[in-house]
Amino acid sequence: MYYTYIVECNDNTLYTGYTTNIKKRILVHNLGKGAKYTRGRTPVVLKYYEEFDRKEDALKRECSIKKLTKKEKLKLIDTFEDLNVTQE
Repeated sequence: MYYTYIVECNDNTLYTGYTTNIKKRILVHNLGKGAKYTRGRTPVVLKYYEEFDRKEDALKRECSIKKLTKKEKLKLIDTFEDLNVTQE
């Protein structure tokens, strides 16, 4: 399984990436060993993710999310959080 994700950094910026293990990836970001962008912006908090069967699909989605404005990303996060609340 592959994941595309968005984390919120401690300076309120958003970072988008992809991984095969979300929990481990967030830990790595928070240890300061993740992406160069997040190293000085820890802690990061997972705000959004999507699952994919194929790496290519996760990478395509990562690219498309990175092209969104911050406002569009926040709307995506809000929709995701609303879905998770209603499913609990």
